[in-house]
Amino acid sequence: MGSVVSPSAVRLPDGARLYSVLYPAASDDGDGGGAAQTPVTVVLLHGWTLDNRLWRQQIADLPARLGAPVRILAFDLRGHGRSSATSGTDATLEQLGDDLAEVVAQVVPHGPIVLVGHSLGGMAIMEYAQRHAKAFAARTVGVVLVSTSAEGSSRTSYGLSPRLARVMRILEVQGAGLLARSGAWRPHRRLMPLLAPGVRWLVFGHRVDTSWVALTASMVGNAPLCAIGGFRPSVDLHHRVDTLAAMRGLPAAVLVGTLDRLTPPACAATITGELPGAELITCEDAGHMLPIERPDVVTDAIVGVIRRAAGRTRVVRQRAAAPRRSSSAAKAGPAATAPTAKAGPAATAPTATAGRGHGPRSHGRRRGRDQPRSRDQPRSRDEPRGEGHRGAAEVTAAARRPPAGPARAARRSTAQAPRRSAAERSSRRPDDPDQRNRHAGQRKGGTAASR
Repeated sequence: MGSVVSPSAVRLPDGARLYSVLYPAASDDGDGGGAAQTPVTVVLLHGWTLDNRLWRQQIADLPARLGAPVRILAFDLRGHGRSSATSGTDATLEQLGDDLAEVVAQVVPHGPIVLVGHSLGGMAIMEYAQRHAKAFAARTVGVVLVSTSAEGSSRTSYGLSPRLARVMRILEVQGAGLLARSGAWRPHRRLMPLLAPGVRWLVFGHRVDTSWVALTASMVGNAPLCAIGGFRPSVDLHHRVDTLAAMRGLPAAVLVGTLDRLTPPACAATITGELPGAELITCEDAGHMLPIERPDVVTDAIVGVIRRAAGRTRVVRQRAAAPRRSSSAAKAGPAATAPTAKAGPAATAPTATAGRGHGPRSHGRRRGRDQPRSRDQPRSRDEPRGEGHRGAAEVTAAARRPPAGPARAARRSTAQAPRRSAAERSSRRPDDPDQRNRHAGQRKGGTAASR
């Protein structure tokens, strides 16, 4: 990728120095101007007794695989690689969490970060989330945990039976106590060629390249004895399952090898159980050194988390912009809705006519009760009829009705005529009996004819 901005030493408050390397994005010129152009910084934390060379392949491949500008920060943990040796009391995971917070604040004080931790580095990320929760929530947009544990060494089996694993763990803890008091010596460096077969069996799977073993042996040989033994008790006491709750909702990936003897698949299962949204990647026939054994898988996992984090950021920005758009629309509401109100009756009449008029049948929606009805719009069956009001549609409907028959018209005229008084009725009665009989016969004849 781009040229190295600085291998530099980060000075910590207690006087320790941590060796760090910042790889800028390809668009950076090395003058710091690329910080605004780079969307994310990937922070890489190596495992126990190793150093930043663990991430060689990821540093080389990540920019091209991502296809976008990215900055990468890799540094040696306290007591490892080129960083200051531990004094014994500071060889704790809590201290590593504080160191991570200080490195991020000094080297990449702005912008989002994706934290990638292997083994001990993954435990340091959990301590950072626990001890610096506010900074973690404000800066971290994604997490990648590789061959690590939230339960210390409680599940470490060394590839042995449970009984032999317990004996091995006891011997390891006792030996670590002796090494922690041995200072910053590195006498084992010359013995690493002899120890290489044991390294191969302990941390690798079936398929092993000799260059992998050589690189791992070189990193272990560069670690002082005080660091090898000093961090062992803290790892044994590490229990941060509850802290994983701070990572829920973040894009995350958890990687483990099926032949990992130090952090077996059960450790990854515990982590993903607390992070339901995390992607679990299991590498068949791989051991503990996944960044070396399966470099492409690890790089792809980092790329996937970065892309998911970028998508999540876009969604958050869109949701944040939505209230501003709605508030501006509310301010412009009366002016925007005025033309619609003026054209309302003319616009609604065709729809209502098509829905319930006498024209062709339509599948449009029925007009609601609270929607104003125009004068030319027919009234629905369940709509209340106003006092003294007949719409144009009702007049039209009345005109289209068939004319009434003679008998119906006679009854209607009789019902509408005023009632006559008793004097008028008696004055019109015929006094002549013969005339009364003729009238009665006419009525009987009319009744029979009507029948």
